Amino acid sequence: MAELTPGAYLKQIREKLGLGVRDVQQASALIAAEEENLEFYISASRLTQIENENTAPSPYKIFSLSVVYGVDFLELLSRYGLNPDRVHHYRDLLRLETTRPVAVEVHSLETKVTWPVRLDPSFNWQTTQLVNRVVAQWGEVPAALLQELNPRRHMYGYVGLSDLTMFPLIRPGAIVMIDGHRRRVLQGAWVNEFHRPIYFIELRHGYRCAWCQVSGSQITLLPHPMSPVQVESFSFPDEAEVVGQVVGVAMRLSPAE
Repeated sequence: MAELTPGAYLKQIREKLGLGVRDVQQASALIAAEEENLEFYISASRLTQIENENTAPSPYKIFSLSVVYGVDFLELLSRYGLNPDRVHHYRDLLRLETTRPVAVEVHSLETKVTWPVRLDPSFNWQTTQLVNRVVAQWGEVPAALLQELNPRRHMYGYVGLSDLTMFPLIRPGAIVMIDGHRRRVLQGAWVNEFHRPIYFIELRHGYRCAWCQVSGSQITLLPHPMSPVQVESFSFPDEAEVVGQVVGVAMRLSPAE
């Protein structure tokens, strides 16, 4: 049996709910008034057009239909060919040269999250990035396996291929787990380099993963002694902000081919 068109699907739901086109019109009028935006309003004639001519409604009208019909907003969007989880596929094809946060929220449990087992030539992220959802398993994994993780406490960062700040302790291309609740820079005498806390720092023009030292209103980013990166100091917290402490890392032990 052929799959229903988006318009026929919406009409089927409306009829199952026993709603007339004017019922939807009245309901959408309430939403538009509450939101103070007429874009949310769906006239009876416009709804008939949507159902029979398969013209795509605006996101505002899809929102109203989602409310009235009790259907997930993103589900309705997907009926019109817009799958929000597809952004992950195309983001991997981009060559991201600058450090910036990247949202990788997974909306559907059927979506598979992919992270290459090796660095593909098309995956050429040169700079350190902040990721707000775990992608710490190599290969393709169902999003359902990620539900037990707590993105409110842990964030994930990608260490750019050109970021040698903590090399060789943390290699370029590594994925680091960040505890956003540990934002106070600890001071003390550390037993060894593995014992000293590493922090993920947001700068005005990017991110950095480094040891830190705070003195008054200055924060100093300390690279690994074997790193070619120089020590840098910034006004704190005006020019540099502590995102959190690095509490885990996943990385290659040999360079990518």
